[in-house]
Amino acid sequence: MSSNLAVKLREGTKKSHTMAENVGFIKCFLKGTVEKSSYRKLVADLYFVYQAMEAEMDRLKDHPIVSQIYFPELNREQSLERDLHYYYGANWRETIQPSEAAQQYVQRIHEVGQTQPELLVAHSYTRYLGDLSGGQILKGIAERGMNLSEGEGTAFYTFEAISDEKAFKNQYRAAMDGLPVDEATANQIVDEANDAFHRNMLMFQELEGNLIRAIGKMLFNTLTRRRVRGSTELATAD
Repeated sequence: MSSNLAVKLREGTKKSHTMAENVGFIKCFLKGTVEKSSYRKLVADLYFVYQAMEAEMDRLKDHPIVSQIYFPELNREQSLERDLHYYYGANWRETIQPSEAAQQYVQRIHEVGQTQPELLVAHSYTRYLGDLSGGQILKGIAERGMNLSEGEGTAFYTFEAISDEKAFKNQYRAAMDGLPVDEATANQIVDEANDAFHRNMLMFQELEGNLIRAIGKMLFNTLTRRRVRGSTELATAD
């Protein structure tokens, strides 16, 4: 019996998706204004988030629900390590620390893993499906915005173990639809996904101060004035 969880998540998080893409930092990014100091802080925050999520997913890979959406080929921790080495140098581990919002996000992931493992589905969906859907677009923007050579500082966006991203997304959604969850649990997963979007927004908002200092308040206001429906939101429907 299908849970239709993939459709429930897509429909149930549309508003959150739009809100996340209207955070100033993301609007500037999507318009090509990428500032290296704030961007590398985002890479560091994402490293701590993925490290936590992938540790919990790996620990729970035999769980009746988590096991169904456990795809190690999605893992981002090692690719983020390569990017951190590029942005911070060989001593990056001693240099980076999570922002306050990233710390709270990491704590929530571990809490869910310990108490309600099925809700990890929401965190996996929120991050990985967005990465797959918008990855190549965002990689190109980052390369142009920071004048990077191909492959420099953008390993995060490259899924080397996945040859056909569209086919993989279909496989991933089919796995979600096949999860043995009842209506109440499905609704909890949608609620958790909305919370995950909110936690991502808080991380993005923390970076705006650095960005404004780098590009100036006037340009920031110009770039973020209009509300948009973002390109990666449309891409997740592919």
